Amino acid sequence: MSKLKINYVNEKLQNNSPVIKYGMVIFTIFLICMFLPKQPRFEYEFQKGKAWNHDNLVSPYNFSILKTKEELDKDRQFILKTVLPVYNLQESVSKEQVDLFLTDLAEKWQSSQMDTIKSLDIDTYRDFGVHILNHIYNRGVISINNRYQAKGGDFEKTSETNANYNFTLLNNNVATQKNTEDCYSIEKAYAYINEQVDKNKNISQKRWLKEIIANYVTVNYIFNEGLTEKIEQNALDNISTTRGMVQKGELIAERDKIINNDTYQKLESLRKVFDDESKITGNKDYVAFGQFLLISLAMTLLLVFLFYYRKNIYNNNRLLAIIFIVILAMLLSFSWAVKVKISSLYFIPYCGVPIIFRILFDTRIALNIHLLMVLVCALFVPNSYDFVFLQFMSGLVAIYSIKTMVKREQFLISSLLILATYVIGYIGLLLTRNGSFSTIYWADLFPFIVSVGLTLLAYPLIYAFEKLFGIVSDLTLMELTNSNSKLLRELSLKAPGTFQHSLQVANLAEAAIYKIGGNSLLVRAGALYHDIGKMLNPSFFIENQKSGNNPHAELTSEQSAQIIISHVLKGTEIAKRHNLPEVLIDFIRTHHGTTRVDYFYNEFIQNNPDKLIDETIFMYPGPIPSSKETAVLMMADSVEAAARSLKEPTKESISNLVDKIIEHKISLKQFENADLTMKDIKEISHIFKNMLMSIYHVRIDYDLSKKKDVNQ
Repeated sequence: MSKLKINYVNEKLQNNSPVIKYGMVIFTIFLICMFLPKQPRFEYEFQKGKAWNHDNLVSPYNFSILKTKEELDKDRQFILKTVLPVYNLQESVSKEQVDLFLTDLAEKWQSSQMDTIKSLDIDTYRDFGVHILNHIYNRGVISINNRYQAKGGDFEKTSETNANYNFTLLNNNVATQKNTEDCYSIEKAYAYINEQVDKNKNISQKRWLKEIIANYVTVNYIFNEGLTEKIEQNALDNISTTRGMVQKGELIAERDKIINNDTYQKLESLRKVFDDESKITGNKDYVAFGQFLLISLAMTLLLVFLFYYRKNIYNNNRLLAIIFIVILAMLLSFSWAVKVKISSLYFIPYCGVPIIFRILFDTRIALNIHLLMVLVCALFVPNSYDFVFLQFMSGLVAIYSIKTMVKREQFLISSLLILATYVIGYIGLLLTRNGSFSTIYWADLFPFIVSVGLTLLAYPLIYAFEKLFGIVSDLTLMELTNSNSKLLRELSLKAPGTFQHSLQVANLAEAAIYKIGGNSLLVRAGALYHDIGKMLNPSFFIENQKSGNNPHAELTSEQSAQIIISHVLKGTEIAKRHNLPEVLIDFIRTHHGTTRVDYFYNEFIQNNPDKLIDETIFMYPGPIPSSKETAVLMMADSVEAAARSLKEPTKESISNLVDKIIEHKISLKQFENADLTMKDIKEISHIFKNMLMSIYHVRIDYDLSKKKDVNQ
């Protein structure tokens, strides 16, 4: 999508029209209902080992009882043990090897100078070698397969090292059953050669002949892996998945009775039959209407929550669009997975939803949306209690583990914690239901691993949402607070004093916001960039003046005031030129609010006592802070700058300075639009005082009269 199209869409969404807002809601509900599976839902919820809390359940029709996973696994193991591996006899091998032996013997006889020994007869050696090779190949040389050797050991109760197994030998499409005990392995063939050569008194060069014959021993029974696997698969496909029948009218579950293994399997079988039947006989129109009611209820509750607790999002169609897109994507993925019948619905990365909303918005939004999503998905999964429990717990962990984004390694840590939650929850549910570790299939943990792996895709999606919809996440703020970024590096080079001032302001503001609650990353980023407008005229600001020459001495009070005030407007221009997010530009605009440049204002009055004064010349354009973060930055900026002017910083002077500055801002009504309480302001003041005393190394006088006697 081109940048022009993106901007066009954003402009339309920024209109915040109620028509667009509710149009998006209706369209989202329509799409979700259109793609959700359309079949009635099995009405009973049950758990193995728990009491049946419904009325007595009588079978409405005849149906087969499905085998349990354990029973099917036992059947598969038995079938695999009974299937014989298939080997092909390669008749040409024996002839080729014997011919090679005859051809090479004469040459090796001469090269070894055997022909110089009159007592030796080559015909004796040749005939004996041919006899041994023919015997070995007639009996057969096979390569032992450890997989089937283990089977033989199980059935024959022999030791693992001596285990033999039966196999099928194919010779010109004629099958014969044999046992590896009746064949030679390469090692056994070597042993037979050694034994026979040692017994033959006519062979004097025994070692030489042993080595010669051994060179022509190779496998002539070749394992046919493809045919063996085909036979095994055919046998597995013919395994019956059912055992026994439940007759129509038979009592399946009795009220208040514990659901044992047999009852549980009957109920699971009935659920399967019900699902199959409902696909044919269920009224899809009624199902669709029911889904419409449920999805509409969930979306209404979401909008009510946003209206009462996150009005800034409710009134912003652009942010609502992100929420609806993520919800749609997740539910459509879930619907697709249900329709294609993937082996486990736990493959889907449900935890990606709370992670996206936690990073883009906040914890409460992430938690509310995740809960609604899980409840909707639970309508279509078996054992919905297990599903809701696992997804809700893992969602909580996903949200809590990224509460404050400081390092990117938190992504990996969060993923590992989510996986640990899945594993612990899954094992815990199985143990409470079955009371045995033998029922835990570790392969069932694989879907959770895949789900957590796919959850990592949430992070590039967050970047895409930021670029498409112009919002700022903690990830972007982390990048912006890097002092090696282009703009901050330029600030440190052109206005080093301002850069140091910004760092101190960032530390003060971040500590205060962390205490009273707020986005500490946001306020730190805002503090680092709030004075970038000073880069254009750095020498006009006292923190950058090195030589003692004050350029303001050559200007009038009005001119000096305008230069000081202009750093706000110029900072805004620089920020826009470097594509800084709007939320950071707000810090630049509001960090002086609508206050006056009092120094030059008072200087003007003193120099021009009889002249009328236009106060607007000496006032910042504003606006005033509209959030906790921008208000705290205003206080931190003023306090840090004023503290530099203290000649002899003491506990009392710092305390008085902080109180005076904050009270002055309050008297000018600079915090009227900020969500700050007097308690918050008191906490902020206390933090500023303690930090400034630490910065300026103020000694704290301890009252020794209150010190406890350690010997008491």
